Amino acid sequence: MRIGVTLALFIATTSAAFAGGGFEIVIPGRPGVPIIINGVDASYAVVEGDWGLGKGTHVEPTVYGGRYIDPVPNVGHYYPSAGRMPGYGRLEIEPPANRRLPQPAEGYHQSWSAQSAPLPAQSNVPVNPPEIIYAPDYDRRRPGHLPR
Repeated sequence: MRIGVTLALFIATTSAAFAGGGFEIVIPGRPGVPIIINGVDASYAVVEGDWGLGKGTHVEPTVYGGRYIDPVPNVGHYYPSAGRMPGYGRLEIEPPANRRLPQPAEGYHQSWSAQSAPLPAQSNVPVNPPEIIYAPDYDRRRPGHLPR
């Protein structure tokens, strides 16, 4: 009887440890936005591995059914310093050096400034000033000394 209860308790406590070790099917949150894992588009694919924020270790996930994504797509840039004409796009035409130049643009200048508001007029001593109250002369270093 004791062996059966011990075995049941052991199986019940260790089964929770194997709960998160399966596989996941990746479904994107927005259609048309791929989920990229290590250079592989994992949208609607099966991902296996122990990874994520809730895990204590990081194991490289395995993606089954994903497509490899080119990290640097070949988009055909045009660099004028290479001396080649672009394959498509606008045709760059260099104007002759002795052409008639357009009229120069008119001058433009704009400035900003900030300043404080003027202060109100300062008044002199008030008409009815408060009375002056003198503090008593008391020396705390001599305990027997009382104010006069």
